[in-house]
Amino acid sequence: MKPYLSVIIPARNEAKRLPLTLIDIDKHLSRRDFSYEIIVVDNNSSDATPEIVRRFEHLIGNLRLLEHRSPGKGGAVTAGMLHAKGSIRLFMDADNATSIDQFDGMIPYFKQGYRVVIGSRDIAGSKLVPPQPWYKRLSGNMGNIYIQAMLLPGIWDTQCGFKAFTEEAALGIFPLLKTNRWAFDVEILALAKRLGFAIKEIPVTWVNDPFSQVKLTTYFQVLYEVAKIKIWFLTNSYAIDFKSAIGHND
Repeated sequence: MKPYLSVIIPARNEAKRLPLTLIDIDKHLSRRDFSYEIIVVDNNSSDATPEIVRRFEHLIGNLRLLEHRSPGKGGAVTAGMLHAKGSIRLFMDADNATSIDQFDGMIPYFKQGYRVVIGSRDIAGSKLVPPQPWYKRLSGNMGNIYIQAMLLPGIWDTQCGFKAFTEEAALGIFPLLKTNRWAFDVEILALAKRLGFAIKEIPVTWVNDPFSQVKLTTYFQVLYEVAKIKIWFLTNSYAIDFKSAIGHND
């Protein structure tokens, strides 16, 4: 039977954090009145991540391991989205920074006709526990101003790793993705906007992991990749008539 929800988790060397995340996801979703699947996309892990997922497959019947050898989180998310079967396809981080119960707040917006619903740490109602260090807040805010000016006016948090798509939107967006690394979130949303898929940004609670793998230099890498994405749109590197694509959200 086709699941209502597919949960995609890109994972690279997440052997320590992933087990609790899988338990939390299955515990919450098993109480809901819709079907679901969980796909862990292993992205060239050098630790025991794949072995752990295989063990959990015996405990969680609708859990699947997908091994993706190409580098980059964007490529792993894309592979998961295109292998998924769900009517709604959500990707979230292996550290459970935004927990699965917050998907409940997305459902009403899909019923209203939105095709893309994203979690945000920078709009009214959002919570960061504990608050990010000042330098991360500053670099994040400056980066967002740049991203809004370049590609996505009105979107206040492009980088939160909690985004959901209808099947139609996922199949329309992800095959076009060119960015495999940090700015893939920006490219996803820019493609969604130009393809006419209505986007809704909702507040989430985000738990700050002090052992996060994201470094300050990553913000500068994102800015560089955003500039590349802007050029791709200006030169129509996607070879798509975006004007004719408008109307998917009617």
